Amino acid sequence: MKEAGFYEKLKDLDVQCHLCAHRCRIPPGKRGICGVRENRDGTLYSLVYGRLIAANVDPIEKKPLFHFLPGSRSYSIATVGCNFQCLFCQNADISQAPREHGRIVGETVAPEKVVEDARRTGSATIAYTYTEPTIFMEYALDVAEKARAEGLRNVFVTNGYMTAEALRQADGLIDAANVDLKAFTDTFYRKQCGARLQPVLDTLHLMKSMGIWLEVTTLVIPGLNDDPAELREIARFLVTLGPETPWHVSRFHPTYRLTDRPPTPVETVRKARDIGLEAGLHYVYTGNVFGDRGESTFCHQCGEILLERTGFSVHQRGIKQGACLKCGARVAGVGLP
Repeated sequence: MKEAGFYEKLKDLDVQCHLCAHRCRIPPGKRGICGVRENRDGTLYSLVYGRLIAANVDPIEKKPLFHFLPGSRSYSIATVGCNFQCLFCQNADISQAPREHGRIVGETVAPEKVVEDARRTGSATIAYTYTEPTIFMEYALDVAEKARAEGLRNVFVTNGYMTAEALRQADGLIDAANVDLKAFTDTFYRKQCGARLQPVLDTLHLMKSMGIWLEVTTLVIPGLNDDPAELREIARFLVTLGPETPWHVSRFHPTYRLTDRPPTPVETVRKARDIGLEAGLHYVYTGNVFGDRGESTFCHQCGEILLERTGFSVHQRGIKQGACLKCGARVAGVGLP
């Protein structure tokens, strides 16, 4: 346990957490929505500081980040817990364990050890991922600061529900983020995730203004967020962040508590990609469709293939020093070949 940051003490030993947009008011002896921040006699504690449930070496493309150090390794860590309750969560066994079973499990690992392991494995980045990294923000910031000192970069894979004050605390430490923009209606967020839409949009704007390299993922679910009009709204919003913002539109497979929906037809995901490109986005990718043409990066100006992908494998084609070999157009991103 470690005393949490991002909270204030209230009367009657209550506390109010300001880490995420839920801003939970927590009475003594209770936990916040995330299940991992507990009020003990008027002091808020993080129950997951340094308690890793997962630590793996992944390709950066798995995050997914396609325009940030492509082809590199990312040392990926997580604790249990999440501030969302998504019915379609792919990692519910660890994200929902504190809320559903009251369990806080994980191996205690010091921030220095995370950085050491990342360097030992030849990773270029440390990714805070699998569950929602906001809920272990204190630990993530300590790791990120030490990682930066050792020449490693930091990547958040997040639902974007942190508060502005929490995100600003990470200014200069987070280099890139993939944010889930799960839908474009408040109804979806409330019913499917137990959250709201607007805080996510605010986070996307703030991340962009902070200079964080930003990519966005939308899991396209039949009958819930696959209406072309809604997908078009998402694409138009992303264009306001900058047409260079990569958008990953991924195929849904039934899981956790959302098993009454079929897998997303491949053509639906391809149509979503077309919608994004028609809206003016330069880079739109199909996800969970192995071997699809939409996995690769094409020049937004002349259509030349730049980086060919099959799954997590990346092959350099028509790009050199971050520019299209055919027409010379610059390709947005960080550390491109």
